[in-house]
Amino acid sequence: MNHEISGQRLLPRPVAATHAAAPARQFRVQLSATRRGARLARLLTTEQLRSWGLPFETPAQIVAELAANAISHGRVPGRDFRLTVTVKRSADAEIDTIRIEVIDARSERLPVPQNQQPTAEQESGRGLLLVAAFADRWGTVSGPPPCKTVWAECDLSTRA
Repeated sequence: MNHEISGQRLLPRPVAATHAAAPARQFRVQLSATRRGARLARLLTTEQLRSWGLPFETPAQIVAELAANAISHGRVPGRDFRLTVTVKRSADAEIDTIRIEVIDARSERLPVPQNQQPTAEQESGRGLLLVAAFADRWGTVSGPPPCKTVWAECDLSTRA
């Protein structure tokens, strides 16, 4: 594919002959920071992964927990949250990984993993315990201000 701009021909940049990872598949959607938005996040993730022919139960549960946290703890009136689901293949290990990212507008409120189980009377405090149980890895990234990203990854080779 060559492009012409002002009479100049621009050629595509050469790609180094390395063993780069296969192109990732990605789904991204911005949703209202409401219970309906959190429910849609889970449903849309399920349908997208199903259309790609991938397992969806575990990633959908992770999305449900991260989206619920975004609307409960990361909500700013008038601001949405963004969900990104990326499937990538490792260049060396041939392992598909599903990466889930939920971005909300409260960078000052980072999730704090609980070291102990909540009591039966407590109504909250289990979301990140579930994420840690279902995901192979998870964490947070600050920025760009005023946002933060809470992410989780599932390796499909261990989930198949």
